[in-house]
Amino acid sequence: MARFTFRLPDIGEGIAEAEIVAWHVKVGDTVSEDQQVADMMTDKATVEMESPVSGVVVELAGEVGEMVAIGSGLMVIEVEGDVAETPVEEQVEAETPGVEEAAEPQETVRAEPVEAPQAASETPVESRPSTSSSRTEEVAEPVAHRQVLASPAVRARARDLGIDLAVVKADGNHIRHADLDAYLRYGSAQGYHAPHASRAREDQPIKVIGMRRRIAENMAASKRQIPHFTYVDEIDVTALEAMRGDLNDNRGQRPKLTMLPFLIVAICRALPDFPMINARYDDEAGVVTRHGRVHLGMAAQTDAGLMVPVIRDAQDKNVWQLAAEISRLAEAARTGKAKSEELSGSTLTVTSLGPLGGIATTPVINRPEVAIIGPNKIVERPVFHGDEIVRAKLMNLSISCDHRVVDGWDAASFVQAVRKLLETPVLLFAD
Repeated sequence: MARFTFRLPDIGEGIAEAEIVAWHVKVGDTVSEDQQVADMMTDKATVEMESPVSGVVVELAGEVGEMVAIGSGLMVIEVEGDVAETPVEEQVEAETPGVEEAAEPQETVRAEPVEAPQAASETPVESRPSTSSSRTEEVAEPVAHRQVLASPAVRARARDLGIDLAVVKADGNHIRHADLDAYLRYGSAQGYHAPHASRAREDQPIKVIGMRRRIAENMAASKRQIPHFTYVDEIDVTALEAMRGDLNDNRGQRPKLTMLPFLIVAICRALPDFPMINARYDDEAGVVTRHGRVHLGMAAQTDAGLMVPVIRDAQDKNVWQLAAEISRLAEAARTGKAKSEELSGSTLTVTSLGPLGGIATTPVINRPEVAIIGPNKIVERPVFHGDEIVRAKLMNLSISCDHRVVDGWDAASFVQAVRKLLETPVLLFAD
């Protein structure tokens, strides 16, 4: 018998350490070659670790939430005979896992497609999954003899919470942690709850790890280091909504257009006159880089937290190409197959509260960017056109900026330029 030390491989360019977000084995377990043993998270992606050898686990590097340095021991496996340690860079080929491929699914990316606001209910990107409405329709379904499929971790959590899995609704065949979260969030309001759980539940301490810890650290650093200011303006999108409807009626095999592609085109057309908006600020070097290309981040709310897939070279794409790319990135996020390069490198971000809409938002800047744009819900209201009162579709547009780089006048002027393009949509297609 010999002991093999499985060392954490280099799982991303420039990555010095990774966080343990899940163990799929414990000391004493027998593992086979290529079996998934752990999930590790970097600041860009979650990566599955697979055992390079078969044997018995005798030592693990640490608990969930702890950091492991690249090249250090992740686990020790007792193997038959003598096994030479494999060089770190060859131990594992890093891949972002798909939801269906994971031994114990980690709820990192089951998000609704990233779309922009449409007439009072259809808004872009940061939309929460519409869990409540689907579960409302299913409340009356009998659950007495329903077969329950769930991972051991989900079952253990449900047991700790006193929840009968038979009454939890799932989007697919398996009940996941996100389904438990939705049940806790909406269950009592819909008139059903686990038989063994009281309505007044005990406090539940939850360790902040993985994606949630990354979000917490990034948002705290952004608010701590960036002096934010927010400007909001109202845009009449009546004509644009009419044009969008006509284009969708005659789209053929092309993807359906939401408001977001038009907003992105307007942003890209306005940016050349306001280069300070499409920039990144290096605090340590004291250098602001004004980017010529627009790599647009789309802040999207997922079950695990906020993710920002990136549309590369958005300035070179028309509305149809943008719609296709938005759909592709949304699918990659939903299935957990978004690559690390698709989740980094943005120069400007668009975000929204989705169907919640709201009157206005004060979004937090995606550091080291210097601005973030937040479209709000489209509403119909009466407005004056001369002496007449007419129905109009109105949408507020918010922008938060880093006051160290962007002046208030510049932010307001930029939004006014975007407003002109959206209120006269023919200009979006003019050379």
